[in-house]
Amino acid sequence: MAASWPSHGASVARWATGRWLVVLFAGSLAACATAPEATPDRVYTGRFSAIATQGDKRESVSGRFSVEVRGDRQRIDLATPLGTTVARIEVGPDGASANGPGMQEARGPDADALAEQLLGWRLPVSGLPDWIDGRPVPSRPARVERDGSRLLLIEQDGWTVQIAETFATSGRPRLIVLERAASPLAPGVVLRLVVDDPAT
Repeated sequence: MAASWPSHGASVARWATGRWLVVLFAGSLAACATAPEATPDRVYTGRFSAIATQGDKRESVSGRFSVEVRGDRQRIDLATPLGTTVARIEVGPDGASANGPGMQEARGPDADALAEQLLGWRLPVSGLPDWIDGRPVPSRPARVERDGSRLLLIEQDGWTVQIAETFATSGRPRLIVLERAASPLAPGVVLRLVVDDPAT
């Protein structure tokens, strides 16, 4: 079943109530009173912009993102341009969970399967930590293009992931463009990530 499309799109908060963006980085934050957590193994932050197109329908949104990896667990947060977190998805060995405004908790065997369960199509959730790190997800089929030692492009899980810019000092990705073609039931998506410099 195709996702419903809101009539206007610009604000993260408004678009996050649409079913497919909720699953993209899924669910609103839980209450702030939580126990302290261990320091993440890897943290990536930055800005994102996304355009989804299906036929003559087009939606766009922008904001900030955060990806945290703790061992075999990961958390992805979506925030407004001003930094107010409005969405979260958490993934671990026991599966993925999503909570959001206007929806009950949803669970799936993994983040991509959860998206497919709710929407009938997938989104680039489980691959993000590795793609942001400039590599394909281990143990999953992928095609890569390189210029010498520099990774230029990854094709994996139905997504084309272009490493458009890298940091001069570390060589790690700075600008990443992820694209997925439209299908009869799902919009084509172009997602641009501008990653904060980990050295700052």
